[in-house]
Amino acid sequence: MLITSKSNPLIKTVSSLADKKFRRKTGVYLVEGVKSVKECIASGCDVRTVVCTEDHAPSFPEATFVSDSVFSSISCEKTPQGVIAVVKIPDYGLKPPSGNCLLLDCLQDPGNLGTVLRTANAAGYTEIYMINCTDPYSPKAVRASMSGIFFVKLYFGTREAVLSALDGVPIICADMEGENIFGFVPPDKFCLCIGNEGGGISAEVMERSTHTVKIPMRETCESLNAAVSAGIAMYALKNNK
Repeated sequence: MLITSKSNPLIKTVSSLADKKFRRKTGVYLVEGVKSVKECIASGCDVRTVVCTEDHAPSFPEATFVSDSVFSSISCEKTPQGVIAVVKIPDYGLKPPSGNCLLLDCLQDPGNLGTVLRTANAAGYTEIYMINCTDPYSPKAVRASMSGIFFVKLYFGTREAVLSALDGVPIICADMEGENIFGFVPPDKFCLCIGNEGGGISAEVMERSTHTVKIPMRETCESLNAAVSAGIAMYALKNNK
């Protein structure tokens, strides 16, 4: 069966998932692109359905097939690849970390957030705590994570609840007033905190920090992109141990 109507109930549901309100209501999100969908399935994520155009039938034989025009109406990409999956948003609750972890404090740019998730997966920071951040399950953040979101655990909560879950874990804040990160020896177990792109780390989290570190820069550079800073810091702290 080929769906050719944009008013089809499934198509309307998939289309609505570009909106955060409907992702929250339904508990699912979108993964788009051939490579991303294949990696999502292989990772063991709870894939509810795959929707694709007929030319992808050999790779996704169990999918729901739609016309090119219908697919274009549900795609979040400028140049659609013809494959999109509806995936369950995992709920890991809120618990203390088992190893080194990240704390993202009010990160607001979905591209930055997705890039941080991508780098965290690469560097082995698989537990990520989030306070008032942009939605990591938005299409732009998922795309920027380059499948990293499938391999990390995301924990959400109020600032108070997250800091309570991190009780007893040394928090290392990235801050321009900190010590040079390349000479800093971190504790065996720690939480690296990255703050808001413009405002930095909140006062409440900074008060809870046990260490502050900075990435040295030339005087001609005022600051680094949040995702770039996070990537440098993640690897520097691991290499300094």
